[in-house]
Amino acid sequence: MRKSFLTALIAALLQFAVHPANAANLIADISLSSQTMTVRQYGVVMYRWKVSTARKGYVTPRGSWSAKWLSRNHRSRKYDDAPMPYAVFFNGGYAIHATYDIKRLGRPASHGCVRLHPNNAAEFFALTREHGLKNTRIVITR
Repeated sequence: MRKSFLTALIAALLQFAVHPANAANLIADISLSSQTMTVRQYGVVMYRWKVSTARKGYVTPRGSWSAKWLSRNHRSRKYDDAPMPYAVFFNGGYAIHATYDIKRLGRPASHGCVRLHPNNAAEFFALTREHGLKNTRIVITR
């Protein structure tokens, strides 16, 4: 209850903050070295989640992108129709999406996408939809 109150209070206060027109409202910072994703709304850290990125032999691209498109129940054409629920695509076929292989979160395990616990992926998907694709930034660093 305490966290939800603080979250609501921060959200209410942020309505009065001044933001540059070209700044992203929602930023997902993904660290390949720590296998974490930090989600910031208007500069305030709201979440820090474990992720899985590319395992040996595959690559998760580094860089900064705006979100490109959303797919609630996506399935991979490249990897045997593998489920990619709550997919937020940011660079070609690369997305942040849910995984059911949650025991591997916190270490490299994917073909290149950024994988999250299903609850966290659903939350990020909803936040991206709320803020809009142009206002959502995905930043991946070593």
